[in-house]
Amino acid sequence: MTKAPGTPATVALTAAGIAFTARQYTHDPATTTFGLEAAEALGVEPERVFKTLLADVDGQLVVGIVPVSTTLDLKALARAVGGKKAAMADARLAERRTGYVVGGISPIGQKTAHPTVIDESAELFDTVLVSGGRRGFDIELAPTDLIAVTSATVADIAR
Repeated sequence: MTKAPGTPATVALTAAGIAFTARQYTHDPATTTFGLEAAEALGVEPERVFKTLLADVDGQLVVGIVPVSTTLDLKALARAVGGKKAAMADARLAERRTGYVVGGISPIGQKTAHPTVIDESAELFDTVLVSGGRRGFDIELAPTDLIAVTSATVADIAR
């Protein structure tokens, strides 16, 4: 395991005994494409860097994790959790419920656990990257470990 900033995500992974690599980079405060910024700064293909998005599915918050080079298919996310209708969650609500800031929301170690769905493309790689809990900090880990630590469902949710 790599020495990493103490975020709820790194604490949760360490407590679970899951190996990960901390990947830090200098975040540009002017950017709003956080995931693409991470891919470029870390020299990783965007298909391996995943963004964490929160959606409201029939009144319940659900986490969708998709490659930064794609968009979240809200209908597919709703279907994956047995719901009917999904819409992106309000950013302030997402921050309150996860304990993270937008652009640094990690799927791991959230303040409140939410149903989580990871796009099936994650399983194509030995490792994937997700936010480590703050802007400028990603965690690289095996997709099987990400699925396990988030109790995620795997489905085709990216477009």
